[in-house]
Amino acid sequence: MRAASTAVAGLAAVGLLLSACSTGGSGARVEGPARSERVVSSSPSPSSSVPVPKKIDAVRLVKEDPKVSPAVKRDLKPCAGKTYPVDVSYGNLTGGSAADVVVNVLTCADAVGIGSYVYRAQGGRYENVFTAEEPASVYTEIDRGELVVTKQLYEEGDSVDYPSGEEVISYRWSSNRFTETGRTRNDFSNAVGGEEPAPAAG
Repeated sequence: MRAASTAVAGLAAVGLLLSACSTGGSGARVEGPARSERVVSSSPSPSSSVPVPKKIDAVRLVKEDPKVSPAVKRDLKPCAGKTYPVDVSYGNLTGGSAADVVVNVLTCADAVGIGSYVYRAQGGRYENVFTAEEPASVYTEIDRGELVVTKQLYEEGDSVDYPSGEEVISYRWSSNRFTETGRTRNDFSNAVGGEEPAPAAG
């Protein structure tokens, strides 16, 4: 009986030790390989951290803006009926209490961007804090809190549909202005999508 009691006590002690190890004690745990998980930022999404207005009159905003060139204002006309060629985006670019507004003005015929503007809410009105107007094509977007401007690059003989390349420039708001943070150039192949030269007469 004494030997049996000693054996039972020993098994109980081993059981308690194993239980302590498996419930997060200081003992070692045997697990599978460590998982490589993507780290997710705890900061809120820029576009959801400020209230977004229902809708603004982007056409009026551009036409009344003294920083917009007369040429862009002159070309800003309805394409069909009362539809104007403007793309509008809302998001948090400048860290203000209300959403910033990005307006891209396009041409009716081929949807080429002729002007991009960023407006910041200031005391019940919108102030132009960024302007990009190009003789070729320019388009501005909001990407993870940054302003991304894409400019099409054309060489002599290029058609509007097939530029020779593009330049992508990133900006971030700092010290009450946009500061460039990166620039990338992409050269396109003229063998894809372009017109083949006419065969020589012989």
